[in-house]
Amino acid sequence: MDNLAIVAHAAGDLRIEDVGPVSPGADEAVVSIAYGGICGSDLHYWRHGAAGASVLREPMVLGHEVSGVVSEAAADGSGPAVGTAVVVHPLTPAGDGVTPWPHDRPNLAPASTYLGSAMHLPHTQGAFARRVALPTRMLRPVAASLDLRTAALAEPAAVAWRAVRRAGDVRGRSVAVIGAGPIGQLVAAVAARDGASRITLTDLEPAALALARARGADVLDARDDAAIAALHADVVVESSGTVPGLWAAVSAAARGGTVVLLGLQRAGEVPTPIATAISRELSLLGSFRFGDELDEVIDALGDGSLNVDGIISHVRPATDARDAFALAGDPALSCKVLLDFTTGE
Repeated sequence: MDNLAIVAHAAGDLRIEDVGPVSPGADEAVVSIAYGGICGSDLHYWRHGAAGASVLREPMVLGHEVSGVVSEAAADGSGPAVGTAVVVHPLTPAGDGVTPWPHDRPNLAPASTYLGSAMHLPHTQGAFARRVALPTRMLRPVAASLDLRTAALAEPAAVAWRAVRRAGDVRGRSVAVIGAGPIGQLVAAVAARDGASRITLTDLEPAALALARARGADVLDARDDAAIAALHADVVVESSGTVPGLWAAVSAAARGGTVVLLGLQRAGEVPTPIATAISRELSLLGSFRFGDELDEVIDALGDGSLNVDGIISHVRPATDARDAFALAGDPALSCKVLLDFTTGE
């Protein structure tokens, strides 16, 4: 296939197909994608045909965690030159003309689009393809010291970076992370970089806890309610997106502490131990995607101050995408799984 892409058609219908030549606009560069990280939303589109309220209504190229090299510069002269290694900021912020939003927080713009999202129709096609045309405003050059595999972690690491920043300065403070999947591991990495005094991750999966332990964190089985309640953490980041995880996050927080709600909970009513949050005077803060944090993350990955060793557990050829998705969907076997678009060309 000349321009192989990973396309979701419906629940359980993931296809590897040729999407044909790209036709960039004047302000778009063509990027030869090197690596793409499989995200939880990609897995939801594959398994369920929807990610939350975003329901597949037409075929959609998946993927928003990508790195690559500019193979054709934008015709209008904007953006990086041919041969520049880049990562992609997938967000296009937009207002709806009705809903107010803070313009210094573009991640909260109410009518935004995101690569590989079915929120709008037509869908916003993603970047899991050998070649994609992208607006140059989305492209962030990376230093030569940053290999493209690691660079593919920049997008999820920016999600984690924002969550930690929402809690304020964590230097010298204890941090608990509920859920030790890829995002939870990255939250712990950011907290460690920022000088947290103690970092504890909880999870159900022994493999996830083993990775966290190998990376220098304390770990707890997520079923050990008493041990979690005894943490008295200054900052808790809930990254599991589960109801038990939400309860654990409030339980783990010290009086006067901060709980950052990062994992996306199910739609509708969700049971919450709100009385405990009130009596402990907890600060409950949401964290959603990211803005300019991506630039800081790229710098931190490039200079090595953000340690992500071991978080990429597998790299699979894009031609084996179906097997790679199955692997990524099994937390007992994997952490972050990357697709390699450079093989088999």
